[in-house]
Amino acid sequence: MRKFIGLTRRNLLIYFKDKVAILFSILTSLIVLVLYLLFLKGTYQDAFDSALEEVPMLTGLIRNEDIESFINVTLLIGMMGSALITVPYSCLTTIVKDRENKIDYDISATPIKRWQIILSYFTSASVSACIVTGLLLTAGLVILNADGGLLLEAEDIFKAYGMVMLGAVSATGIFMTLMLFFRTSQASSSFFGMLSAAAGFVIGAYIPISQFSDSVQTVCNLFPATHVTVAIRNILMRGVMESIDSSIGGVDGGAFTEVIRDSFTFSARMFGENIGLRGSLIYIVIMTVLSMLIMTFAYSGTYRRK
Repeated sequence: MRKFIGLTRRNLLIYFKDKVAILFSILTSLIVLVLYLLFLKGTYQDAFDSALEEVPMLTGLIRNEDIESFINVTLLIGMMGSALITVPYSCLTTIVKDRENKIDYDISATPIKRWQIILSYFTSASVSACIVTGLLLTAGLVILNADGGLLLEAEDIFKAYGMVMLGAVSATGIFMTLMLFFRTSQASSSFFGMLSAAAGFVIGAYIPISQFSDSVQTVCNLFPATHVTVAIRNILMRGVMESIDSSIGGVDGGAFTEVIRDSFTFSARMFGENIGLRGSLIYIVIMTVLSMLIMTFAYSGTYRRK
């Protein structure tokens, strides 16, 4: 285990010493923040108002503070969903750099077993992604709490961190297999640019996925990160939704909250069917296990000793 821990520590140090790489890994989340301040806040406000117009009897019942909190939490969820795609990918670029600089030859020549090499890359990238995304979530929760918009219990916060960790591990397993196709840092960086541009749309940071057609929704929900985002949305929105329900007092029979859940994608939709939160969690776990198995077999051949 000492060899495995040493190689894992080496990979962690390489990533965290590159401050520019860390900045670029969260760049999409920063772009979401800027777009929110410039455009998205008004867009989500309009979407919320449209949902409110469908139930006219609720006019004036819902507090402005709850609406503001709902929109701010939506921003945080969009930032987290984007980060759970870009950060794990960025953490794994060490694999490509080692291959490009022939360092993988040196690693393969050591007495370290192949599964230890594979697992060290996976573990270091997963830990790095958990740390960076965890810090983003912490910063968002602190800011929301200072603004008075954090309506959560301790259990919800722990669940949110748990989902972030699961999302980081899941994305790391999927992207590790993808890294086999890149031989140079330039190639992986070019793909990262496309991935960063698409991440916000895939997880619904810019436009709620429910606004897309069924076929587009299915494509978006093929990515486990989208399901993780849906799960985080259900967790972080629980307090706000309960506060809204309390303000309404049941006069609409729960119609408004159903409209909100449909409009802001509280459940994933694949092949024309809503699969629910439980289905999303099962899908995430299956994809995580499957990607780890593929990763193990794929990299076993890559690091075969000469």
